[in-house]
Amino acid sequence: MSSFRSPDVLERRNSAAAAKKAMLEKFRAKAQDPALEQQRLKRIAVAEARAARMAERAAAKKAREAELAAEAARAAERAAQAQREAEELERLIAAEAAEREAAQEAEQKAARDARYAARKAAKKVRRRGY
Repeated sequence: MSSFRSPDVLERRNSAAAAKKAMLEKFRAKAQDPALEQQRLKRIAVAEARAARMAERAAAKKAREAELAAEAARAAERAAQAQREAEELERLIAAEAAEREAAQEAEQKAARDARYAARKAAKKVRRRGY
């Protein structure tokens, strides 16, 4: 039986160079393969299509957001208009109530003044005796 012989430096370097050369040849053979080139082109086309779909979705989302913002602005304007109308209505109601109250107070004052005048007149009649 022979004993194990370790390779010397030159043999190791030569075998490493041969392995590197074999790996490089294998890589070059794969790079020249038309099927791999077609797969790479397909992947590129799929990636471009995906990017286009994502851009379309982003544009659609931006358009939806703009439409929602416009709708929100219109709703806010309608709410503000309704608020202004409600305030105007409240102001008119308050003015009418104040006017009615002033008219009622004037009526009450006139009635009070009439009663006072009637009492004074009756008192005068009693003093004179006729």
